Amino acid sequence: MRIALFVTCVNDLVYPATGRAVVRVLERLGHTVEFPLAQSCCGQMHANSGYRAEALPLVRGFVDTFAGYQAVVAPSGSCVAMVRESYPRLAAADPDLAAAVAELAPRVHELSELLVDVLGVTDVGASFPHRVTYHPTCHGLRMLRLGDRPQRLLRAVRGLELVALPGAEECCGFGGTFAVKNADVSAAMLTDKCAAVRDTGAAYLAAADNSCLAHIDGGLSRHANPTPDAPRAIHYAEILATTEERP
Repeated sequence: MRIALFVTCVNDLVYPATGRAVVRVLERLGHTVEFPLAQSCCGQMHANSGYRAEALPLVRGFVDTFAGYQAVVAPSGSCVAMVRESYPRLAAADPDLAAAVAELAPRVHELSELLVDVLGVTDVGASFPHRVTYHPTCHGLRMLRLGDRPQRLLRAVRGLELVALPGAEECCGFGGTFAVKNADVSAAMLTDKCAAVRDTGAAYLAAADNSCLAHIDGGLSRHANPTPDAPRAIHYAEILATTEERP
């Protein structure tokens, strides 16, 4: 299958290893992955802040960039949710754009959706001999309804011990600008999440969104006298990309 990687802003600027991990996993499975250079922001920041008119050019740019691909994959539940849930509303006043969004949006997938639902794969040949816990981020949990797809992929990784995260469905407190506009509430939610992560005894905390992982990782590094063996935040795509030959 010819698949386009939509890497997203956060990954492109801060976590490029996640995008490379997605490519390694899909190429290992025999698929062709391309990176359209015209891609840019999906417009989530603009739309969520009330700048709907400013988001529309980004919607058009996304449609123009990715229209020709069999599938589009992104290692971000929040950005995929933006395309599938918000683009139809933003494009509603423009019939041509609305039609293009309706045609493309069903082919835009978060990584676990692409692997499990489209490609029919749970074992991607990964090896990661560590204790891992998983945080289901809000967009993936409530908008995309990823369910246990990421956990099914992680359970198939050789050597990996997946442990349940207490209060897993509780928000970590990031929420984009929520963490800035409601800093005290965000910090309290983060404290609870970090305590739950530590209670698992896991070496790694995995999730589908690096923005949430950055928030939690910051909390883990600041709170309660962090130790050298404190859990490390990691996008689950990087776990899936790891093999015995390439640890």
